[in-house]
Order: sequence, then structure tokens, then C-alpha cells
Amino acid sequence: MAIIAGFMVPHPPMIVPDIGRGSEEQIRETTEAYERVADEIAALRPETIIITSPHSVMYADYFHISPGEGATGNFAGFRAPQVRFNETYDTELVDEICRLCDAEDFPAGTLGERERTLDHGTMVPLYFIRKKYDSGRIIRIGLSGQPLIDHYRLGMIIRDAVNNTGRRTVFVASGDLSHKLQDYGPYGFAPEGPEYDDRIMDVMGRAAFGETLEFDTTFCDKAAECGHRSFVIMAGAFDGMAVRAEKLSHQDVTGVGYGIRARTTAGTSLRDTWTGSAKRCRQNASSRMLTSGSRAGQSRVMC
Repeated sequence: MAIIAGFMVPHPPMIVPDIGRGSEEQIRETTEAYERVADEIAALRPETIIITSPHSVMYADYFHISPGEGATGNFAGFRAPQVRFNETYDTELVDEICRLCDAEDFPAGTLGERERTLDHGTMVPLYFIRKKYDSGRIIRIGLSGQPLIDHYRLGMIIRDAVNNTGRRTVFVASGDLSHKLQDYGPYGFAPEGPEYDDRIMDVMGRAAFGETLEFDTTFCDKAAECGHRSFVIMAGAFDGMAVRAEKLSHQDVTGVGYGIRARTTAGTSLRDTWTGSAKRCRQNASSRMLTSGSRAGQSRVMC
């Protein structure tokens, strides 16, 4: 088995009725799309659901994979402690991801856990998924300050680990889009905001995964995006695969972009090499590392 489907989803706490208390009606289109995601995951019946979250443990030079047998969480921080979760981790697949990372000296693993409880970037997707599908274990992975190309590479390592273990797996990339889409929004407006949303929805819609690496860091910062690195990890997981992509929704009524896209594999490999832009970026990163001798924790090229 392999990664059979992937979903790009937002994580606004207000979408949970116990939190939104009526305000979730503003983003009903997003709610309906989320319900469809949950239906699709239930129909696929995955053994494992991998969730990448911007709100899990994050380090500048390391990708944190949640350790242990499992974790619990609730929305007490959003005045809804009654909405709670008790999840089991796929420890075998975590071990295989870590083994592959160690084999190539890639900075990822289960060290450095600071917060065991589930974060809202993980729980919002699970809120919808668990209403329709209560089976399957999860893996929770945080983002990093490492270059985009390393996020992409982590996705490829995850894919290889899934293939090695034979897990029937679904990938959920949690992340909001720009936070600067409207003057009345909580972060105001910046022209880079709508541009970011348009670009990322287009790139993911065309399954042009290598193009996720072409987003300039300064541009992303000005757009105040939340989930780009999460999306890049998922892009790497689907690199080289025949993928069908579909836009389910995109809203910006709160001043924050909420985009949902689904992608399923067609079951055949397009190629074993990276897409051109991904390959060029890796070559540039490798060249910089050779000349500077940089390693995890030091300055590295940003793609």
C-alpha cells in the first residue's frame, strides 16, 4: 500500500459549533467541504492518518514527530473542553520514518517533545474525520525553520516509509492560507495576501508540487500565511505520482484564507525523479551546503 489520498485543510477553531456558537455559519462553504473530506476518508478506510500541523512542536533546525503510544486533547483553550480526543499513534510507521531520516542524517525524529497534548491544528481536522471514521491510528508531525526543500524532502521520506511498511495511509496537511486578506480582518490587509491564496490554490490544484518551492520566504511572510510548509511536506509525499486534484472550497470572509483541496493517487508512478523546480532547488541547497559546511542549526539556503 501507499499514500492513497491527501487533503489540504484549514484549522479555524470557530468552525467547531461548540466554539463558534453560531459564527461558524460565516464559513459554511468550508464546513461543507470539510464534511466531504471526512466522507472521502471514511470511504477510503485508511490504517493511518498523517497530520502535519503548524501548531505542533516546532524547532528552527529539526522536524518533531510526536512520540509515544498516543495523545489526548480538547478545546478547553477555546472554551469548549467537552470536545475532546483520544488518539493512538502508529508507532511502527513513526519508527520507520525515523530510521530513514537517521540513515541520511536528516534532522527529524521524536526528540524534544515540549507539549504532549494535541494542538488545534491537529484537532480541527480530527473533529470532522472522527465524526465519520473512528478507526485508524494517526501520526502528528510539526513544521520547522528549515528550508522549504527540506520540508519537501521530509514528505518524500514519509512516502518511502509508508511504502516500506505497506500502510494504507491518508495525508492531511493542516494550515490556513493568508491572514491578510481583508482590511477588517484580525491582521489587516496586504496585497501579498490575495496573491498568496490565488497562487497556492492554483499550484495545488494543478498538482504542480515542485512549484510550492518557488514561494519566496519574504513574500510568504508578508502574506502572513500559516500552512505553506505543511503543504510542502504533503507535496513531497506525492512527488512523482500520478495525482487527481480537486478544489473543494476557498473562503476569505473573515480576513483569513481557508482553502480545501483533495488529491488522490491514480495508482501509477509518473517518474522516479523530482519535478524540475524541486530538483533545481535541491541542487542549489546542496551547493550552498558544500561551500558553507552548514548543518542543522546553522544558516542554510532558503528556497
